[in-house]
Amino acid sequence: LRTVEMAIRVGSPVILEDIGETLDPALEPLLMKQIYKDGGQKLIRIGENQVEYNESFRFYMTTKLPNPHYMPEICIKTTIINFTVTMQGLEEH
Repeated sequence: LRTVEMAIRVGSPVILEDIGETLDPALEPLLMKQIYKDGGQKLIRIGENQVEYNESFRFYMTTKLPNPHYMPEICIKTTIINFTVTMQGLEEH
């Protein structure tokens, strides 16, 4: 989480690779974009820490699971893109 906190502060992208079908609850505020203002600063709470939020920050997650089934709560909070190449998909092009 320390890497994520630093990326949020400086506004750099983060890729969380090889996730499973469940996510760490500490990522909840990030997925829900629970950003709030305090003293003119945009902040987000990650775990126990308040982190200054940079609008340039981007968060990406990848998985190697062939057909992941995420809970509806995760699907609502994210945009899921399937980059799997299938023979049928190739034939359609």
